[in-house]
Amino acid sequence: MRDRSSPLTESDVGTLDWEKMGGLLPAIVQDASTCRVLMLGYMNAGALSATLTDGFVTFFSRSKERLWQKGETSGNRLRLSAVFEDCDSDALLVLAEPEGPTCHLGTPSCFSADVGGAAWLADLSEIVAQRAASGESSSYTRQLLDAGPQRIGQKIGEEGVEVALAAVSRDVEGCTEEVADLLYHVAVLMQARGFGWNDVVAVLKQRHAKISNAPTASS
Repeated sequence: MRDRSSPLTESDVGTLDWEKMGGLLPAIVQDASTCRVLMLGYMNAGALSATLTDGFVTFFSRSKERLWQKGETSGNRLRLSAVFEDCDSDALLVLAEPEGPTCHLGTPSCFSADVGGAAWLADLSEIVAQRAASGESSSYTRQLLDAGPQRIGQKIGEEGVEVALAAVSRDVEGCTEEVADLLYHVAVLMQARGFGWNDVVAVLKQRHAKISNAPTASS
């Protein structure tokens, strides 16, 4: 049996349950960086094969009755990161990096709900990157980046102390505010040093896997 935790490859296309919905599978597209749900489309075997081969998300248009690469007219393509099947092999999860707004209305997602959560940290990093690209000298973020990693590291140290002090002397709201300040400065450091939240999460997952797979005292 195929390991469904692994991304699909071209050789897996024929193993999916294409008959259940007459040759089509629903494909949920999720931003690979922010985890925001971007859109829902449908793929036939040809669309999935084209997606995996070309590296850009392609659907089967039910209205036009042909393959349709997202962004072929607007230029707002979805650069493929990975495709996964669900437990019944009759639905797809597509992880992609959007090259512009996904929705035809010009919004990042076809769904207007702001789900928030920890995934918004990726949005924070995008905001920091925008500040980095700007020439706005009055921007605090821009000033920190111009000052360099040493100054950013100093601020992270200061904010870390503030978090520690809040842990023993302030209420939950105060702790939340200090942690928010710390995470903001960490996001600035990431921009300055060229890594992101996904890199940090990857390390945490590796450490968790080592702990989970470690032999117990009774084994």
